[in-house]
Amino acid sequence: MSKIKFTNRAGLELAGNLELPAGGTWQATALFAHCFTCTRNIKAARNITRALAKAGFAVLRFDFTGLGESDGDFSDTSFSSNLDDLEDAAAWMEDNLGAPQLLVGHSLGGAAVLAAAERMQSVRAVATLAAPASADHILEQFGEDLETIESEGSAEIQLAGRPFRIGKDFVDDARSHSIDDRLRKLRRALLVLHSPVDKTVSIENAQKIFAAALHPKSFVSLDNADHLLSDEADSNYAGQIISAWASRFLEFRSPESSKDVAVAGRTADGFLCRVQAGQHALLADEPQENGGKDFGPDPYHYLASALGACTVMTLNMYARHKKLPVERVQCEVAHDRIHAEDCQECEKRKGRIDRLTRMITIEGDLDEDQRGRMLEIADRCPVHRTLENEIRVESRLA
Repeated sequence: MSKIKFTNRAGLELAGNLELPAGGTWQATALFAHCFTCTRNIKAARNITRALAKAGFAVLRFDFTGLGESDGDFSDTSFSSNLDDLEDAAAWMEDNLGAPQLLVGHSLGGAAVLAAAERMQSVRAVATLAAPASADHILEQFGEDLETIESEGSAEIQLAGRPFRIGKDFVDDARSHSIDDRLRKLRRALLVLHSPVDKTVSIENAQKIFAAALHPKSFVSLDNADHLLSDEADSNYAGQIISAWASRFLEFRSPESSKDVAVAGRTADGFLCRVQAGQHALLADEPQENGGKDFGPDPYHYLASALGACTVMTLNMYARHKKLPVERVQCEVAHDRIHAEDCQECEKRKGRIDRLTRMITIEGDLDEDQRGRMLEIADRCPVHRTLENEIRVESRLA
């Protein structure tokens, strides 16, 4: 999980979390919208996005304007501004990971993804959890304060035990959005997940959404789950269901025909780069102390990783071939620079030279002669030989 920030169209910095599969390689992309007055770190959001990441998705969840760690004043927001935030988050994903193919929304976030889907060409599937059938359903939570908002222009109301100032513009904007119209224009696969015992947004809302949508559409009952999916088992289950369902409708990344590595980065994003190595999508960045955001390994970490990985592969292959009792090989690689005169074996005598130092651990019942031979074999790994050979780098303008 990595923390990210992006700027929305209002010039405010919004905070998010990027969940990637283990190893950093993803097959599809997804964007998650949290519930009204919640944040990206609510348990349901964390568990669902992590379940999607385990299934091969790169998933972004973020705090809407004025909530969590995002900038802005919540009293200045509206349902329309939430849609704008979603579209801006999708734009960030497109620039850095790939445009979102799946939208997932919880509660009012569910209504938001239904409304925003038509604004995103990349979206192929939409999943809602405990979503209301209309944006103005949220007004029911305001109780008697709604009358105060309409007569006085705003009011401070208590939601989930916290005070929020709600203005009349928010109320008017919520009433102006027709989810029914958006559902008829959705033209995407739809999954509706809802609990029949949800006391905040009743099951009738799910029925209305399902009835108004065109096929393909599916419904899954969340049984005894509460509105916030506060039981970890419920949110984990929801994430697994969404990932399995979405795989039928999304174009999952297929292996690339090229074995080359392609790296791209936007000037505005500092050091952040997207790396495409065959079928594997990775991120590269610099640590924060060097001016980066530490979203991925830096270039020298990738170089050290190449040597370390090749060393481990070579030694394990040798152990299998010789039927040695080796259980596991570990290789730690450190990079630094030393003065040339301190290296007696180096041809260069002035200035500095780069040094890669390997610390190799071999777990297994080997004698000293066998361990010594394994150390010799380590120097034969292809990447080691490439680094010690004369290398020519040719550059051309595309």
